[in-house]
Amino acid sequence: MGDASGVGPEIILRAFCEGGLGPDVMVYGDAAILRHGALLLGLRVDWDRFPLVDLGLLASTDHRPGQLDAATGAAARAYVERATRDALAGKVSGLVTMPMNKEATQLSDPTFVGHTEFVAALCGVERVTMMLTNGHLAVTHVSTHCSLADAITKVRTPRVLDVVQLTNDTLRRFQLRPRIAVCGLNPHAGEHGMFGTEEAEHIVPAIEAAVAQGIECSGPHPADTVFYQAVHRSRYDAIVCMYHDQGHGPMKLLAFDTGVNVTLGLPIVRTSVDHGTAYDIAWTGVAFTDSLHHALAYARKLVVRR
Repeated sequence: MGDASGVGPEIILRAFCEGGLGPDVMVYGDAAILRHGALLLGLRVDWDRFPLVDLGLLASTDHRPGQLDAATGAAARAYVERATRDALAGKVSGLVTMPMNKEATQLSDPTFVGHTEFVAALCGVERVTMMLTNGHLAVTHVSTHCSLADAITKVRTPRVLDVVQLTNDTLRRFQLRPRIAVCGLNPHAGEHGMFGTEEAEHIVPAIEAAVAQGIECSGPHPADTVFYQAVHRSRYDAIVCMYHDQGHGPMKLLAFDTGVNVTLGLPIVRTSVDHGTAYDIAWTGVAFTDSLHHALAYARKLVVRR
């Protein structure tokens, strides 16, 4: 259910009351928080039907909407860990995560940097990537939660090739030959070495290796035009980006309400809503629920395709 101080549990409650969760969903979280939140929102919840795995970590007095809190940050981490282990054990078919606050969780776990890395570690895998999708266009990332300086050092041929392969493997569940565009790192994709050599040294060899494997892959493309070509000219099904904001910025503009975050390379299905904890509006009843519906729908599609 995500961080209790944020919008995640609120969105789940409202979706349930609207009949939008579906009969196949189990919620991992805390009953005390959900019950207290329902009172704040004035919701009438049929608790006998509410599908909850109650970890019992928080009390109603621990509910502090909109406030950074170590206890709720630690509890949010525990919900994800329990749900991930249940998915690995086959007790659930997939995982849909609601937003956590990284700063709150780091108060009890300084090593925490995000859902993607945490779930990957629980699954014992390193070859993973984050994908954002609106159902029409997919964007994957060579690096995500690190500084821009560190992101540049991660643009290396083996990693770029890994992300292209993971992107292709996932989209092939829905398409015979997905068309993948690979971004450059530098402005104008380096302009033939005028603005940097990473394209020639690391990105081009990865693209050539992917093409040799039969993947329909092209680039490196300038990041400032490739999204236009994908969205308005329908030339690509996926774009491989070199760092977090190169992919997140355009996708947030395209599909802030409907985007879905998917972790590729896991032995389990994991999707997530594509927004944060929104402390500024948490538990006021105004947060949109569309992203949850899309994350659930995409998780169901992936489970079926597996």
